[in-house]
Amino acid sequence: MVEGDGNRSVRVEIYGQAYSIVTEGQGDHILALADMVDRRMKEIARATLTVDSLKVAILAAMHIAEELHQSRRRLDDVDKDISERSTRCANELDQFLKRTLAETGS
Repeated sequence: MVEGDGNRSVRVEIYGQAYSIVTEGQGDHILALADMVDRRMKEIARATLTVDSLKVAILAAMHIAEELHQSRRRLDDVDKDISERSTRCANELDQFLKRTLAETGS
């Protein structure tokens, strides 16, 4: 179903419940996200033997939030490493150019 302003509604099923998600983006992306949440909830329900869907949803959200937090921390570490390497490269290039100019007398 297509909504106004380029939005569209995508029907998904998560943990046995049907939901209609309105999105501006790709429907396939929403389906993939819903599948991820559904799988995580089922994993948690099996592991904890919990039948309360609200508790399962909260635990799934906590697990997904922890994964996001760890991913952001790794990304920050990579960004910091790239920044430090870029600075070192720029300093080495600057020193090289200064030496080259001094040797050529320019």
